[in-house]
Amino acid sequence: MLAPVSRALAQSLEGEFDKAFGMGANPAPVPVEPAPVVPSLPMQTASNPAYDARLLEIARREIGRAGNRLWRTDIVGIADFARPSTLPRFHFVNLEAGRIDSFRVTHGRGSDPEHSGFLHSFSNVPGSEATSRGAYVTCEWYYGKYGTSIRLEGMDRDNSNARERAIVMHPAAYAAPEHIARFGKLGRSEGCFAMSPGDFTQALAHLSGGRLLYADRISLT
Repeated sequence: MLAPVSRALAQSLEGEFDKAFGMGANPAPVPVEPAPVVPSLPMQTASNPAYDARLLEIARREIGRAGNRLWRTDIVGIADFARPSTLPRFHFVNLEAGRIDSFRVTHGRGSDPEHSGFLHSFSNVPGSEATSRGAYVTCEWYYGKYGTSIRLEGMDRDNSNARERAIVMHPAAYAAPEHIARFGKLGRSEGCFAMSPGDFTQALAHLSGGRLLYADRISLT
């Protein structure tokens, strides 16, 4: 049996050992790097001529339906919200060149309350923070919260409150590919069509100035 003095000395040495080597009752926490997010949603889609033909058909149909409310009819923007936010689903349909260029775009948080990456519902109700379906005419540029943006005018009953709801096209960091790498999907807007800042230059160059934007779930039937 250790004498009281020896026991005290042993306990003191044990305490010093614990401090030196990070042991004891409350060791300092070791920072842990978060594991990278592996997106569970698809990131690529195969080329589909039937789908491209459908986009061209919708572009021509909606131009005809809009009539003289449009100022330019060379390029139509079509947002296909049947696709998840990880896929390029905003299509610039160039009717003159017969070319389609596709990019990612967000949907509203009110359309995807659980943030699944899919749009579940449309709404035209003010305060819903949801995406509205239908045809829009692109209007003037303005400088807002996210920088240079494009105002939109809803032309259908399903998006008639676009101006009141401040539904616009704008760039946003939460629409960039880096957001998918970190969170597995794009962020959500308040109903606006938000694109990656790098991609949004395409909208400024090719879609503003009285052209048509159409949003819906696109099917091949």
